[in-house]
Amino acid sequence: MMNRKIVFPTNEHHGLLSKRDAHFGRANFYTVVDISPEGNIEDVIVVKNEGHKASGCGGAVENICVLGADALIVSGIGGSPLQGFTQKGLAVYHDNRSLNVEQSLKAFLSDQLTLMQPDMSCSHH
Repeated sequence: MMNRKIVFPTNEHHGLLSKRDAHFGRANFYTVVDISPEGNIEDVIVVKNEGHKASGCGGAVENICVLGADALIVSGIGGSPLQGFTQKGLAVYHDNRSLNVEQSLKAFLSDQLTLMQPDMSCSHH
């Protein structure tokens, strides 16, 4: 396993204890966790979400891709941004149970999360 950069949409700036946001595009922040090949946390940073801006969901997709993300973990996502991430080769995982980044990261590292499929996306995007 290589180093991985995992992005979590969050509403707080509390690192691993940040509460997750239900939708990546409206989250106040992105909490970014770097994972070593051994599965250890190397670094945690919190980045302000610049929002959709004039480019809509495409801008939100680009905001996350610029972070060098390997994976995005969301509770929900629209079909258009999911397709955008898929086209860029970024894996999007579904987690609608974990309350904070730490819980979600543990679920991810123990292979408890599933990849988002088009039929799992929200219909209003």
